[in-house]
Amino acid sequence: MPSIEKLIRRHLTDLKPYESIDPVGVVAERAGIPAEQVIKLDANENPYGCSPRVQCALGEADSYHIYPDPLNRELRQLLAGYTGFDPQYIAVGSGSDELIDLILRLTLEPGDRVINCPPTFGMYPFSTGVCGGEIVNVPRGPDYSVNVAAIRSAVDQRTRVIFITSPNNPTGNLTSEGDILQLLETEVLVVVDEAYYEFAEASVAPLVPSHANLIVLRTFSKWAGLAGLRVGYAILSPQINEVIYRMKLPYNITIAAEIAVRESLADMDYLQGKIRAILTERERLFQELKVQGILDPIPSRGSFLLCRVVKGEALEIKQDLEKRGILVRYYDVHRLRDKLRISVGRPEHTDTLLRALSEICPGL
Repeated sequence: MPSIEKLIRRHLTDLKPYESIDPVGVVAERAGIPAEQVIKLDANENPYGCSPRVQCALGEADSYHIYPDPLNRELRQLLAGYTGFDPQYIAVGSGSDELIDLILRLTLEPGDRVINCPPTFGMYPFSTGVCGGEIVNVPRGPDYSVNVAAIRSAVDQRTRVIFITSPNNPTGNLTSEGDILQLLETEVLVVVDEAYYEFAEASVAPLVPSHANLIVLRTFSKWAGLAGLRVGYAILSPQINEVIYRMKLPYNITIAAEIAVRESLADMDYLQGKIRAILTERERLFQELKVQGILDPIPSRGSFLLCRVVKGEALEIKQDLEKRGILVRYYDVHRLRDKLRISVGRPEHTDTLLRALSEICPGL
């Protein structure tokens, strides 16, 4: 019998898996409570769910037995109307994660380098590792802004991609257009992940037509409540897009996802109302946490707040909240071990969270 290790690509044998979150059912069983009582504030999902039109259309559809369009023509046309970019500038993926993987498979030879700016989204180093690349970490500053000078200094002949999340996850701050323009001068590929664009209302996408080395990523997971259907898209140069569509899996977007995007874009008034509700609740959560004094929130342009733990230990608070059926995100990484990230929920979720924190840390 051959050794299994000899059959696996060498750089994958020690790959650390992406640190994903447990499903509601698993957490509910662990906490000993019904799944419907779990309050999910750990994954930046839309607490209001998708448009009612999506649920109705998915139930009435009769085309699930047919393969979807491998070129995503209808979706790209719909997204052209939403973004203002011609379909040739738009690629659609099974979530932004697939697009990140495609971009790295497109650009990396073994040993090529990718610049990452921690603390930030963990998918970039994970996907780089899968593709055999090497991560070069250029830490963010004390205010979590990107260090443009340090990034430019880190670029060498082996550098292929720079990843910037804006608003950054988990810190919530934007990267300015001026900073992105300076990074584009390096002539390597700059990928700006705008997963929270609809909450921030700030974008560098208008730079794409004049900068072929810029790619902007977006998703329907957060604002449109389609996290479970996996739809993301990229705004990028037609030359790169043509290669993406040659190399991607042919049927990467399901019929259900196509329907969901179509109905979401036809129900913008409803979804924009939910975005406004989340932004309003984000401000209330921020102010209430400040007054309570257990967690100190950082201003955010996303649908979440990163909070420094003022009283107690972050991991212990996270675990105590989970026992009460309240899920928040803890990161066991440098600069984040004393912090928790809280997704903005509904008003009743905020109330339950604040009440639980006062029980966990009494006396304040």
